[in-house]
Amino acid sequence: MQETVLPGATAPFSTLLYLLIPGLPFLGFLVNGLLNKRLSGTVAGALGTLTVLGSFLLSVFLFVNFKYQYTVSLFDWISVGSLQIPFSYQIDQLSLLMLLLITGVGTLIHIYSIGYMHHDENVGKFFSFLNLFVFSMLILVLGANFVILFIGWEGVGLCSYLLIGFWNKNTSYNNAAKKAFIINRIGDLGFLLGIFLIYLTFNSVQYGEVFQKAHLSQFGNYGVGVCTAITLLLFVGAMGKSAQLPLYTWLPDAMAGPTPVSALIHAATMVTAGIYLVLRANVLFTLAPQTLEVVGIIGLATALFAATIGLAQNDIKKVLAYSTVSQLGYMFLALGVMGYTSSFFHVLTHAFFKALLFLGAGSVIHAMSNEQDMRRMGGLRKALPITFLTMLIGCLAISGIPPFAGFFSKDEILSHVYEHSKVMWAIGVFTSFLTAFYMFRLLFLTFFGEFRGTEEQRHHLHESPASMTLPLIVLAILSAVGGFMGAPMFVGKHYLADYLAPIFTYSRQILPAAFTTEPEHGTELMLMGISVLVAVAGIVLAYVQYVARAQRPAEDDAQRSAPESLIYNKYYIDELYDSLIVKPVMALSTGLYKFVENGIIDPIANGVGRVTLAGGQLLRNVQTGSVETYLILMVLGIVLILGLNFSRL
Repeated sequence: MQETVLPGATAPFSTLLYLLIPGLPFLGFLVNGLLNKRLSGTVAGALGTLTVLGSFLLSVFLFVNFKYQYTVSLFDWISVGSLQIPFSYQIDQLSLLMLLLITGVGTLIHIYSIGYMHHDENVGKFFSFLNLFVFSMLILVLGANFVILFIGWEGVGLCSYLLIGFWNKNTSYNNAAKKAFIINRIGDLGFLLGIFLIYLTFNSVQYGEVFQKAHLSQFGNYGVGVCTAITLLLFVGAMGKSAQLPLYTWLPDAMAGPTPVSALIHAATMVTAGIYLVLRANVLFTLAPQTLEVVGIIGLATALFAATIGLAQNDIKKVLAYSTVSQLGYMFLALGVMGYTSSFFHVLTHAFFKALLFLGAGSVIHAMSNEQDMRRMGGLRKALPITFLTMLIGCLAISGIPPFAGFFSKDEILSHVYEHSKVMWAIGVFTSFLTAFYMFRLLFLTFFGEFRGTEEQRHHLHESPASMTLPLIVLAILSAVGGFMGAPMFVGKHYLADYLAPIFTYSRQILPAAFTTEPEHGTELMLMGISVLVAVAGIVLAYVQYVARAQRPAEDDAQRSAPESLIYNKYYIDELYDSLIVKPVMALSTGLYKFVENGIIDPIANGVGRVTLAGGQLLRNVQTGSVETYLILMVLGIVLILGLNFSRL
């Protein structure tokens, strides 16, 4: 192994340290996978948790001792002509924060899973897949080039398939897993084509070389069109992984997996990969303003679209799923207006409160004997006091109520959008109103009013064990105070922006105005005030409707107005895809099978086989073992030869 560094820097520590960070979860994957049913649930859970905890402690060590960016080359990997791709890691501010996020939140989710999955017969396999998920995401964020990033990218796609369909005896869960896998392959094709175009353009896939060449040339030698093509292809990959229109439909269906899986996908790993890709390639996106406009528009449309669907969902996990799609839209909206730090700020705060909300929902489902329909809940705050209080903090955070974490990150995004477009800002504010409404709709339907479940469920109600409530408490604390890492400028230092500044050095040099424009304090106070008032209005409206008036969502077979039916049925997007894509493809496949395979290919293949068999049957008569037969054949052969010779004379 060989350590290499960026110019002027020296890589500290042994390469063993860099191998251990992703290596420990991979070890947990191997051991739990090989010894699946030989280990008790507690031992399997402890092993899976300790490996991720070890990676978290090593990441903390790197973070505390970090001084400068550097790369660590582990070994020469691909060497074909001019194509040289080492297997190397890049340690910088962005990768370090992602390491802390993945391993920190991942550890809490693993601890929670010990209590949540203790009854499952395949708990060892579950923790094995969970460890593999963390390993793949660590490879994704540590990679020093686009190819290693793509390896981790495909790894998290595989793990999502394995974990969404973990309870594979249920056909609908298997279908959800296949849907996630196939839709992500569509996005991944765009990403892969983007990598090919990057290599053809820059003759390298290493981050340092690609970004430096792009910055120095300002694409004068390559053309803006090439830059736009590259970034659009990369964004297609990000759309698939981070569930943006039109490739979002897999994420709500991903709720088929165990709740800890939902938390891991939505908070700490898979869906953040698309945001990470754009942030990592920020130089290329800064050089492609047309792509940034596309990113911003699609992000805003996704945020609003998913928020409206969340208004009518009754499955507690589906509400949170569409909430994730909407919040990811906010992050892409920030990227589109070059609020790079703001987008990553929301990644961090969203990881805290979304993991909290999903794990809280899992605690409710655990107490309700696997019931997920909020229409069958109600009045749970007395039976589940810790779950209620922590989920209340999560709802306040995602709604943007100060001083909780979501307020600071969402307000910063809206502030950037306001400087870019007042219309987009107004739509973003309206979306935040919808967010506050449907999140407190979830809270009020679940924890307030009268209990609407069965007597058996009422008898079973109890607070979750400590292994589940402890992660909730830790995440609630992070959701309450995590926003102060990026407090508004007039309140204090924006620690996150200062820390991440070196990541955007090239972009700042290319377009300095985008990094220096800030709203006046009066304008910032006005925007904050409007944001808070809108969120409070959403909460009050939800309270009036679901607590004061005690309204309950209609049953599935109830009559609904056309707009209500449209939202309740999620705009019939799945049905549209089924009619326009799935059924035609299946019909084409059936037609090809019947008329091409059965009508043409099979007859040709079978005909060749029959001719071969017939020839063999005929020639076998030559090998009879009879001397008389051999003599007759010899004489016939001689006669044939003589006949051929006489014919030539």
